[in-house]
Amino acid sequence: MTQRNAVFPANRHALYEAHGYSAAIRSGDLLFASGQVGSRADGSPEPDFKRQVQLAFENLQATLEAAGCTFDDIVDVTTFHTDPENQFETIMAVKNHIFDKPPYPNWTAIGVNWLAGFDFEIKVIARIPESA
Repeated sequence: MTQRNAVFPANRHALYEAHGYSAAIRSGDLLFASGQVGSRADGSPEPDFKRQVQLAFENLQATLEAAGCTFDDIVDVTTFHTDPENQFETIMAVKNHIFDKPPYPNWTAIGVNWLAGFDFEIKVIARIPESA
């Protein structure tokens, strides 16, 4: 059986302890990153939506880096949106800045009605490079 190991970014936010979850789990050569949100260091939501999306990607980047990965190692993305129709343009602008050239990762976008005070969440699966 493959062992799973918890991965946390260097400056992890308060939500991990408050809700009892790991930022990511490394299993073999795969990294399963928990949903990352646009939280401030104290765990509270960033009120500006565009900044909240940017912070979610920054929190994701810190988690990936803690496992020796980059955005280029991502193979699957799932995003959660509280108001997809009105948020889509803002999310796409940030997403297209991060994933700016093919091959793009798989992406599933899901509309939800609650994200614990947040309006956007992103979770990914990445392949961990051999050098990590």
